Amino acid sequence: MLPDNIIPFESSKAEHRYPSLPMKSELVYKAAEIIDDPQVLINLVSKRVRQLNSGRSPLIPTVPSMGAADIALTEIIEGKIKILDTTTEPS
Repeated sequence: MLPDNIIPFESSKAEHRYPSLPMKSELVYKAAEIIDDPQVLINLVSKRVRQLNSGRSPLIPTVPSMGAADIALTEIIEGKIKILDTTTEPS
């Protein structure tokens, strides 16, 4: 029997399409050579991971051992994802 101040809580785990494996550090280093601002790189990878986990298809061939972050980083390394600079006006 639980004490009165304890409320049982059953958390629902979010189901993701790709396993949450730790990302491979060599991919981070290679992607950092392309996008040199760490904050921009983190934001780009985070946004792409959310897209992948919500059902968007990878832009590269994948293997089961790749997590969503690995896929996002590899897409950046292979030039499949680029940053659009919206601070400048188109010519």
